[in-house]
Amino acid sequence: MLDPQAKALIDLMAERGVPPTHTLSPADARQMYRERRAFSQPEPRAMAEVRDLVASGPHGDIALRLYRPAGLPGPAPTLVYYHGGGWVIGDLDTHDVLCRQLADEGRCVVVAVDYRMGPEHRFPAAVDDVLAATRWLQAQAETLGLDAQRFAVGGDSAGGNLAAVVALAWRDAAEAHPLRFQLLIYPATDMRALAPSHTSNGQGYVLTSDTIAYFRGHYLTPAQHDDWRASPLLHADLSRLPPALVLTAGFDPLRDEGRQYADRLSAAGGTAQYVCFERQIHGFITMGRLIDEANTAVGLCALALRRALG
Repeated sequence: MLDPQAKALIDLMAERGVPPTHTLSPADARQMYRERRAFSQPEPRAMAEVRDLVASGPHGDIALRLYRPAGLPGPAPTLVYYHGGGWVIGDLDTHDVLCRQLADEGRCVVVAVDYRMGPEHRFPAAVDDVLAATRWLQAQAETLGLDAQRFAVGGDSAGGNLAAVVALAWRDAAEAHPLRFQLLIYPATDMRALAPSHTSNGQGYVLTSDTIAYFRGHYLTPAQHDDWRASPLLHADLSRLPPALVLTAGFDPLRDEGRQYADRLSAAGGTAQYVCFERQIHGFITMGRLIDEANTAVGLCALALRRALG
């Protein structure tokens, strides 16, 4: 069954006539996403340091936000986090609470990346930005009090897609300091949208097939769906990648492609843990004010970070 708290949220959205994302312009969708967070997200946790940074990239400056919890000695283990939102919506503010939670409970510095999005900046601009930002952070690690040898990447939904792509690109480039972990929260891994859950969960659970098509259309052309930088599931070699936690939701159209990615990581000889919150919907991890299992999921992610980063 659908989690009762998730069902109550869906019912409330219907009662209030919340417009589906795909019916809005990107600008209006972004504004609604920002406004909705105050209703569904917990109170932001206090940090010892919250600092805005600017990294350089091939398309210009990239805004970052660093979160350092109290009592964390340096050089600190670091999670570089890429927000969700279909490569079209979302920003540093929409995921501020989640980044604070992961920093606090995961006992690590979290640095969020405000990458370029479609339709203004189409694929592969987001990939270029997150790679450049992560490399910049490694280069600046000593100055920022970070441990360059204990870096993880992570993200939710589109951000999970980008984290998986960064892990692949990092391995292929043989970067000086290998990544230690990848945190993939209901990641999009196959832009072809062929997995059965796209049909079984395609309507009625907030993220719909129509909204997925809207996001893809603003980010990619159909000819780009097979590019592994858009669909990491289609990369020919998923071996020699950092250990991963892949978390999915049972009533999510992306559920099956997340599981498929975890299975391929394991089949390639890697270390992958897969956990499905069977009664949840896409996007639930940021909804801790309304959905108790969101906070459980954050705790699970934080535990995995502590174990992976030390």
